[in-house]
Amino acid sequence: MTHTLTIKAISPDARNVFSYDLEKPDSFSFQPGQATEVSIDKDGWRDQKRPFTFTSLPGWDRLQFTIKSYHDHDGVTDQLSKLLVGDQLIIDDPWGAITYKGKGVFIAGGAGVTPFIAIFRQLHDEGNLAGHTLLFANKTERDIIHREEFEALPGLTVRHILSQEERSGLDHGHIDGDYLRDHVSDFDQHFYVCGPDQMVEEINATLSDLGAKPDSLVFEK
Repeated sequence: MTHTLTIKAISPDARNVFSYDLEKPDSFSFQPGQATEVSIDKDGWRDQKRPFTFTSLPGWDRLQFTIKSYHDHDGVTDQLSKLLVGDQLIIDDPWGAITYKGKGVFIAGGAGVTPFIAIFRQLHDEGNLAGHTLLFANKTERDIIHREEFEALPGLTVRHILSQEERSGLDHGHIDGDYLRDHVSDFDQHFYVCGPDQMVEEINATLSDLGAKPDSLVFEK
């Protein structure tokens, strides 16, 4: 079932990243971490569907998506950055395999962190965030999505890894086997992985080599 929804607010986040708050249909439900197909309610764009993750919680009175825009071509995310409050988006039913399974380590690359936003918010509201870790890889400091919120969440351990610059207090390099051995002491827990396809494939293979069980790896297949 599709829903045509009006944008109620647009908030800047990181570089080329915005959060879009939409009106919420009655009885619409989803699980934190799930996504849906989204298109723009304008001529020429209604059939251009792209998957985006809900960053709001199911109990909120609005739906929210946090989306990174890419301006290197005239695509959906570039068009989204040009929208205004009052414009409309079309969304489908929720779907997705990244849902909370238990305490563990969350590993994200860039906009791949978005499925984890609602999960962390839910765990925080429930008082169950302590003992979780976020390893968040980005190119530069300006690319870090929701940085202030993540770092302010009590009980969540956050490590930022930058590949293209060095900054005081942040790690430099990539999330590879050496990095995981240095910063993860227990591989007998859940690992949530989201980011570019190659990154997810490589990290899952590395985690398996380090002793993580296949059914403990949570990612979008």
